[in-house]
Amino acid sequence: MKFEGKNAIVTGASKGIGRAVAVELGRQGANVCINYFSSDVGAREAAAEIESFGQKALLMQGDVSDQSFVEGMVARTVEEFGSVDRYVSNAVYSDRERMIDANMDGFRRTIDVSMWGAFYGVRASAQQMVKQGRGGAITVISSPHAVIAIPTAMAYNMAKAAIDHMSRTAAIELAEHRVRVNVVHPGWIDTPGERKFFSEDAIEVGGQKLPWGRMGTPEEIAKCVAFTLSDDADYMTGSTMTIDGGVSLPWWSNRDSGEM
Repeated sequence: MKFEGKNAIVTGASKGIGRAVAVELGRQGANVCINYFSSDVGAREAAAEIESFGQKALLMQGDVSDQSFVEGMVARTVEEFGSVDRYVSNAVYSDRERMIDANMDGFRRTIDVSMWGAFYGVRASAQQMVKQGRGGAITVISSPHAVIAIPTAMAYNMAKAAIDHMSRTAAIELAEHRVRVNVVHPGWIDTPGERKFFSEDAIEVGGQKLPWGRMGTPEEIAKCVAFTLSDDADYMTGSTMTIDGGVSLPWWSNRDSGEM
């Protein structure tokens, strides 16, 4: 019960990593505001699971690329729970096309949700935590895309690189207020969102080819996120935790050449 008496917001929390994080925080004692965009059924299932642990759940449907919505979500959470003590920026959108062929509406949507949406949430939650005067913790779900130039994902790469630096800047600006800001880089995780880009067969085969021999699970990421938000990580801010089964290790890129 590391989050007993704490109130959290998790964006993009109706499925995948976000849902696993919201449920894990509820399991460990937090009341959780579940933000989601379209998956009403998944959001309600997550809320029911959190409530089964004896915690409160608040559903907030809306688009994190809308600054007024995000600020209203923080205010509503304070109204319902009394405070915002933990914030997880997880909501994401991504289209995959080569830059020269990209549909610019999808390109901009990727930036709006994945970069601006993250910024709006970090800013609004930090403002509330500073106002409360008792510190807090923010975790931003980023990606190895922030440092690996993966083709067909330029907008997503750009957004993730931006929020990594955003998070480090926020960490130093908020240190005096004892608000910690950290980043988590999940690798290839078995989530519903992956089905937008890959078939089931491709996911199964691709997972076996990863260094660890399988894809990660949302629950594994959730436990990592919970650590970064807990008092066990009190001396940790401005840091990035990578949990990717070895994908970003330098040797992996040379696996076929025999070079070490």
